[in-house]
Amino acid sequence: MPDHLVRGPVAIIAALVAPLAVCAVLLPFRAALANTVVALVLVVVVVAAAALGHRLAGVLAALSAAVWFDFFFTVPYQRLTISSPADITTAVVLLTVGLVVSQLAARARRLEVVTITDADYLAQLHHAARLAQTATSPDAVVECVRAQLVGLLHLRGCRFQYGTLLGHAPRLENDGSVTVGRKRWDVDRLGLPDQDIELRVFAGGRFHGRFLLQPTPGHTPPLEARLVAVTLADQAGAALQTIWRETAPRP
Repeated sequence: MPDHLVRGPVAIIAALVAPLAVCAVLLPFRAALANTVVALVLVVVVVAAAALGHRLAGVLAALSAAVWFDFFFTVPYQRLTISSPADITTAVVLLTVGLVVSQLAARARRLEVVTITDADYLAQLHHAARLAQTATSPDAVVECVRAQLVGLLHLRGCRFQYGTLLGHAPRLENDGSVTVGRKRWDVDRLGLPDQDIELRVFAGGRFHGRFLLQPTPGHTPPLEARLVAVTLADQAGAALQTIWRETAPRP
């Protein structure tokens, strides 16, 4: 089953169940634990749900945490009512903080600045960097990066168009996200669009062309792979810029 189909439902179920499970573990110690401590533990669960899942998972985890905190840890117990003003404040803070940190954690998954530890990713970036310094032919640069993109993103195919922006193809952005028209495409939930996706190549403020990526149905490249793809396109642009600068007629 495709990764994006498995990961979505699993993340949602885990987001709903995890706060309940944590509350069940803490329940025998209810008399000894301050409610603020319980709330902090549940915030950690919400952050984990958002970081490992997606934004919806974080929101559901925050709501679930607030409900089960009220049900098990506020008087009267086993009822969705709160009689203590202090507990009301704690529950509201738990829900608010949970929602905020879930948004931040989900957003962090899409930031361009990530730690890339996969040895294959690093090797490809190193190869592209060397290519940018040594290549003497634009076609050699394009072909090398094209082959890297096919393997990296498990594409059905990939081609390069020099200096043209015809049509309105979905676009792989610098932060690893995908946009269709003016809207962000939910890659984690929907996978990649089933059509050519453009990866634009710029360098020195100049548009050099674009790679047109043909996704493989059922395969969703992880965010790290998409960010490496963007970096490879940047290296291709730098190489093309250098080649054309060196080969341009001198006045």
